[in-house]
Amino acid sequence: MGVALSCIPRAVKHLGRDVALQRLAEIAAAPDRYTDDADFAPLAERLIADAREADRRFVERDAPAPYVNYCGDADPGALEQMRNSLRLPSAVRGALMPDAHRGYGLPIGGVLETEGTVIPYAVGVDIACRMKLSVLDVAPEALDEHGGRLKDALLKQTQFGTGAKLRKRADHAAMDDDRWALTPLARRLRDRAWEQLGTSGSGNHFVEFGLLTLPAPDLGLEAGRYVALLSHSGSRGAGAQIAGHYSKLARELRPELPKELSYLSWLDLDHDSGREYLALMRLMGEYASACHAVIHERVVGHLKAEVLAGVENHHNYAWTSERDGREVVVHRKGATPAAEGELGVIPGSMAAPGFVVRGKGRPESIDSASHGAGRRMSRKAATEQFNWQMVRPVLAERGVELLSAGIDENPFAYKDIEAVMAQQTDLVDVIGRFDPRIVRMADAGERPED
Repeated sequence: MGVALSCIPRAVKHLGRDVALQRLAEIAAAPDRYTDDADFAPLAERLIADAREADRRFVERDAPAPYVNYCGDADPGALEQMRNSLRLPSAVRGALMPDAHRGYGLPIGGVLETEGTVIPYAVGVDIACRMKLSVLDVAPEALDEHGGRLKDALLKQTQFGTGAKLRKRADHAAMDDDRWALTPLARRLRDRAWEQLGTSGSGNHFVEFGLLTLPAPDLGLEAGRYVALLSHSGSRGAGAQIAGHYSKLARELRPELPKELSYLSWLDLDHDSGREYLALMRLMGEYASACHAVIHERVVGHLKAEVLAGVENHHNYAWTSERDGREVVVHRKGATPAAEGELGVIPGSMAAPGFVVRGKGRPESIDSASHGAGRRMSRKAATEQFNWQMVRPVLAERGVELLSAGIDENPFAYKDIEAVMAQQTDLVDVIGRFDPRIVRMADAGERPED
């Protein structure tokens, strides 16, 4: 109003009162057309600036979107993060899985459905982290009688860690995907990603042999006990850099968000940034699947075995779908897809069983289930409170041979997987149990057998 009043005397002198007032109304309606106007340019520029500022102001929902909590012992930090995500203007609904714990933005174990937006931190840093289980034609007795052969396969055919790469570059159709040329970032990442194809990350990523027990016929197999190979890893350095780039971009585009919502910054799907992120996230899904395929091919090939059946699933991903005639994005950050009839693998820890499950398709959970047992303490706390001398008796008791791992991944750092499964009987049916027997993870410096 002050700028308008300062412009009017000159405009009235040049244009006359009636024309000046008419021009004022026209500028108020479309200020971008009058930035060169001799009399009202300052007003037009101020109106444009105010409009941009209004666009940047954060206006949360009148009331938080609804959500269902399946985690009976969720820490306060995870609950706060879940509730904060439901304040976003694009939030539609949410769900908190039984293994939930605090993360960045959306908690680990959080599921969030949004309309018209995708949130990089609601997918996570390790885009498309996934599980893959292969059931082999190897006699169960091999886990005890010829464990050396299985151990040798893991030691020779798997690589772990930040800079891990195979001696000879593997090949897979995923590396020929056109999306590697979609952006300059993707083009830069392709060669390094190819070097890391068929390797696993650090932290909680693993490749292990175990005993799969099927109490009833399923997966095209008879009821019984089988040797199975199970791997857990994601999209390696390429996924981390894509996550970092678009998470930073989203935060830069949403400077108006309060501090507690900063890591929930979103990208609009009707803008290039949102479409690019979704395309590259999907590429990382193909790449992560290719990494697992190469790992399993190498290990199974070393054993000269055959694969009888398999199950695999993402648990750090965003799926687009239609609901009530609208396109929505379902973010699962550390959550397993569990639509009706959908198969998945929910691991425990290095000394606790995992489970092969079939989803029940519960709308309240947004067709989701937990992605594991979930941490009950931070990595720092686990490192400070435990050592291998304390852990070895538990491994021996449960018949687990641990080839390498960090002490922060010891089984005491995790929740009770049996309790977690008991909280999601409405979400999945258990069709098989996997007991780890020979486990390899990234070596953190202190070897478990030392």
